[in-house]
Amino acid sequence: MDYNAYKEFAKDKLGFEFNDINLLVTALTHRSYVNEHRKVHEHNERLEFLGDAVLEIVTSDYLFRNYDYPEGIMTAIRAALVRTESICEAGKELGYEPLVRLSRGEQNGTERAHDVILADCFEAVIGAVYLDQGYEVAREFIAKHILVKTETVIEEGTWRDPKSYVQELAQKIDGLTPVYRTLREEGPDHDKVFTVGLYVGDTLRGTGIGHSKQDAQAHAAAEGVKYYKKVNLGREDKKRH
Repeated sequence: MDYNAYKEFAKDKLGFEFNDINLLVTALTHRSYVNEHRKVHEHNERLEFLGDAVLEIVTSDYLFRNYDYPEGIMTAIRAALVRTESICEAGKELGYEPLVRLSRGEQNGTERAHDVILADCFEAVIGAVYLDQGYEVAREFIAKHILVKTETVIEEGTWRDPKSYVQELAQKIDGLTPVYRTLREEGPDHDKVFTVGLYVGDTLRGTGIGHSKQDAQAHAAAEGVKYYKKVNLGREDKKRH
């Protein structure tokens, strides 16, 4: 195979050359690709396992050293930093998506499934960097692409459970408890997509989409939190003027 694209990616985006470029190739190889290509024997699940552990210890160490929060809050902040959506976004920013090796079926999969694969690849890349370059380089990589978002996560409150948080805000600002209503169910049973609305009284405050009602509710709640934060900002501006 042609390794040049992987070498260029490492040099341009990661800032170093791999001693063993096969580690990076494997990190970006999904199980489905191996199933379709008999000459390929390794996929990224073992590297993902290792990278997940490195990501957790680096993030935990950073939060412990830099923030004086109780254990429960640090756990919630860490979860917000390393959840699928966060690391998928980091992967997209890095730009390795065109290098990910997938089966034809997975290439045509749902957006949600594709995002999960990109997130898994990010953890696998961490594992590859750790094995090839050592802990310190892996720590710097995580700091640059994940830990840099810590202050934003704290300031925006995205570490909090969105359903509990939006209920607190709705009761404080509107004096009402929000309810969730399923607006649509689409797709086959094995791949259903739910659209859920967050209502405060009769007013729609947020809409969420997910592969379960719980996921859709969480996304709708997050939209509701954004709404109430804007309301709060508007109130604070009025007070200042």
